[in-house]
Amino acid sequence: MSAFRDLLIWQKSMNLVTEVYQITNAFPKEEVYGLTSQLRRSAISIPSNIAEGYGKEGNKDYLKILNIGISSLFEMQTQLEISFNLKFINEV
Repeated sequence: MSAFRDLLIWQKSMNLVTEVYQITNAFPKEEVYGLTSQLRRSAISIPSNIAEGYGKEGNKDYLKILNIGISSLFEMQTQLEISFNLKFINEV
């Protein structure tokens, strides 16, 4: 593998960021600094951490940063469920 861009998980997480931005465009305007911002930041964190971890020298550091990306994914999942409960989205 020559770059983090070759990682399938990075590519899929980049697509996820795009989807989150498209979905949150329809959120109520009063959520722009709340749930919209939180969802977007957690989504962005996932591919960002994959890329950052890829640049680390040792496996221990790489795994630590990947773990942060996984935590962001769980955070985003919770925020999507909140969005569903508030009827901002139709499915999770």
